[in-house]
Amino acid sequence: MNQDYYQSILTAFHQMSGWEIAAALMGVAYILLAAKESQLCWLFAFFSTLVYTVLFWEGQLPMQALLNFYYMGMAIYGFWLWQKHGKQTDTLLISRWPFKKHFCFIVGGLVVSALVSNYLQQTGQSQSPMLDAYTTVFSVMNTWLIARKVLENWLYWAVVDGAATLLYVQTGYYATAVLFVLNTILAIAGFISWVKLYRQQAA
Repeated sequence: MNQDYYQSILTAFHQMSGWEIAAALMGVAYILLAAKESQLCWLFAFFSTLVYTVLFWEGQLPMQALLNFYYMGMAIYGFWLWQKHGKQTDTLLISRWPFKKHFCFIVGGLVVSALVSNYLQQTGQSQSPMLDAYTTVFSVMNTWLIARKVLENWLYWAVVDGAATLLYVQTGYYATAVLFVLNTILAIAGFISWVKLYRQQAA
């Protein structure tokens, strides 16, 4: 059984399309550039999610396709917002949220996720309704946090990307699962980078 499992993983890698590889590489570039507060990150985010929207739609994962379509819109919003505050005298600074905001954010996300998960279970539209719902809802919410440069967004991404890794393993998207393992590590690195930048701007 273990041999069949590993063989299926190898087969998934061999079947990766050039578009999937390109989308994955652009996704990594987005995270690395975002950690450095580079506006170019949003360009890579837009084209990466454009490709993933098509791939997931064709692969009959509508929730993930819709999520990446949303990412495309947020990439435009993020680029505009960072560009707007791009001048030296009008920089969008990294901020931190108090505990009360985080509590409302988490509770709100859990409630919406539970409703979406219940809907997916009843309609049978997802192979993994709970993980699909929770990763989608919190990804939608957290994308807004990174656009607003809220420091803790990286911690949320570490959790969401870790859950997404499990989702893609369960649904057979092994190559994308490897990408999200890397995303989880990069999210932690992004948090460390932004902590340093936050301390520098406060000095």
